[in-house]
Amino acid sequence: MFETVPANTLNTVIAIFSLLGIASVIVFLKGLFFRAEDHDELVQRIKSWWGIIALFSAAVLMDRPAAIAFIGFVSFLAFKEFISLIPTRRIDRPVLFLAYATIPFQFLWVYEYWYGMFIIFIPVWVFLALPVRSFFTGSTEGFLKASGTLHWGLMLTVFSLSHAAYMLSLPKINLPDAGNVGLLMFLVILTQANDVAQYVWGKSLGGPKIVPKVSPGKTWAGFLGGVFTTAAVGYFLAPYLTPFEGAHLFVVGGIIAIAGFLGDVTMSAFKRDMGVKNSSNLIPGHGGILDRVDSLTYSAPVFFHYTFFFYYGPPALS
Repeated sequence: MFETVPANTLNTVIAIFSLLGIASVIVFLKGLFFRAEDHDELVQRIKSWWGIIALFSAAVLMDRPAAIAFIGFVSFLAFKEFISLIPTRRIDRPVLFLAYATIPFQFLWVYEYWYGMFIIFIPVWVFLALPVRSFFTGSTEGFLKASGTLHWGLMLTVFSLSHAAYMLSLPKINLPDAGNVGLLMFLVILTQANDVAQYVWGKSLGGPKIVPKVSPGKTWAGFLGGVFTTAAVGYFLAPYLTPFEGAHLFVVGGIIAIAGFLGDVTMSAFKRDMGVKNSSNLIPGHGGILDRVDSLTYSAPVFFHYTFFFYYGPPALS
């Protein structure tokens, strides 16, 4: 089931586990000598990171179908959490079934290299089909809200995240010894690195809040520190995992950081509207799947289309 793993990809996975090991030792020593109030939560987060990274690494190092199926399953869990947070009508169960049924089809188009269907299936065909199925339920009360929230949830948790999977289906053009998996790993590493960098810079420097009514913990120092840190990481990592060169080395990390921030804040606004802090308690110390992939819902499509535009040109619609 395992394909030949590109050297750069394998070395990157080893480096990630090494950094996580170092972080685990630091947290242990910090708790031993300088125990802080949030130490237990930090330990939980580190333990969860071991599981998250192990699962992600196993998926991407396996063959392409397994990796696509893994991302599809993550999308399913994210959409399930989204549905659990929004008020739904009992009569909308057939519509919900249709919405769930779109998920395997979206990832089937990824597996089949069918870009034309991949890019319009949810934005066009599902967008048209959901309200049709909804009005056949026989009730118009709450019709607009039900149709709009379901489609928005599919766009965010399935369509957006499926762009990460389609990295594995792009033509192998000018890729370093990392293969298509390198593109996916670059996206995920920089998106998560941006989350960590923004948290560290924000906690360290404080300062003015950037969106106080949506996410009070986020500051301008954290945002700008995250963008510059992620851009720097991208500059050094891009030649190792991606085909980027020249000016793109300076730009691509910053783009992922800004998109990731917007995804994070958008999900924060959604959760604040629903009156919850976390989307679930599935991942100790992190919350739910939505809490973990919120930044990726924006960074995945933005990075995908940036890569597509500059390196692959107009797609073949087949």
